[in-house]
Amino acid sequence: MSVSDRITKAMEDWSWIRRMFEEGIAMKQRYGRENVFDLSLGNPIMEPPAEFVNELKRLVNNPLPGMHGYMENAGYHETRAAVAAQLEQETGLKLTANDIVMTCGAAAAINVAFRTILNEGDEVIFFIPWFVDYHNYVENHGGVVKPMPTDEQFMPRLEEFEAGIGPRTKAILINSPNNPTGVVYSESMMRQMGEILRKKEAEYGTEIFIVSDEPYKKIIYDRIQYPSPLNIHRHCIIATSHSKDLSVAGERIGYIALHPDCDRHDEMMKGFAFCNRTLGFINAPALMQQVVRYVQQVTIPVAEYQRQRDFIYGHLVDMGYSVVKPQGAFYIFPRCPIEDDVAFIRELQNEHQVLTVPGVAFGAPGYFRLVYCVDDRTLERSMPGLEKVAKKYNLI
Repeated sequence: MSVSDRITKAMEDWSWIRRMFEEGIAMKQRYGRENVFDLSLGNPIMEPPAEFVNELKRLVNNPLPGMHGYMENAGYHETRAAVAAQLEQETGLKLTANDIVMTCGAAAAINVAFRTILNEGDEVIFFIPWFVDYHNYVENHGGVVKPMPTDEQFMPRLEEFEAGIGPRTKAILINSPNNPTGVVYSESMMRQMGEILRKKEAEYGTEIFIVSDEPYKKIIYDRIQYPSPLNIHRHCIIATSHSKDLSVAGERIGYIALHPDCDRHDEMMKGFAFCNRTLGFINAPALMQQVVRYVQQVTIPVAEYQRQRDFIYGHLVDMGYSVVKPQGAFYIFPRCPIEDDVAFIRELQNEHQVLTVPGVAFGAPGYFRLVYCVDDRTLERSMPGLEKVAKKYNLI
């Protein structure tokens, strides 16, 4: 076979999100775009902020010498310094350009981090439900996935988390605000996790990293404050992206940040830059690095997403769905009214042209994920289909 056994198996389990997105394209051709209500893909409809657009125009119209050429694999020093300054403002920690590597989005950042720190057979813990590609990100680099349960509010069960950490545990991959649930881990929860990690590090004589996937950290509602893992644990790696907070998902621009007091800090930073190159990313996109340098304090209007969150959450509750209210990001994760979540989302799709993603894609069968980073018309017109199915299964 031309395709390896491992990749053949991975493709069989291929992302439900992309599958639904592609099926949505076919449905729009069949029924008409206006009659298909795609709530499957977290592809923000919102345009980038004016500050981003203006900076992009300025650079295009007044190009810097060599602006489109190579730079060091870690990225432009000035951009890394700007990122470090923003993180210092947020956390109070003294960070510099030497703590930052610019990457091709958060996915590249996570892969670079795992390539750098994982030995064959090292375990990586993450919590159910998880983002669909986490398995691949770990297994790409010889790691072993170790899923951990959460409670009814999708918060980690700390006793089970502690019991699950062993001598081969190398990292815990967290995602807060979370995709697919929208929950935000509290500062208290994070501090307890940090205490557990330090206890286990002492027990086993190892380093256990928090790898924090946080592209939604600026999209938080109800005045909730984001507790940075950098303030929780010194063996901490931030892997993030501007895809969502600047609404530039296709531009693939993000970064790795390493806690300045991390053991073997300089060696790890060299490892990140080396892996950024050898994994084939080489460096983050040059033009985007130049743009984001000047917009670190800029974010899309989060109030718009909160308004949409309130709309979809209120309607789902009125329809009788059991659902945890999202505190951030732009996803909502109700419980299915029937046990078979795949059959349920197929019914929504085939009978009502509403596209969602089954919970099994996130390791949580019996749930389904909807996005609300769509135009108001799509959101509003998806409600009748959801209501009809709710009535059919006696939720109302």
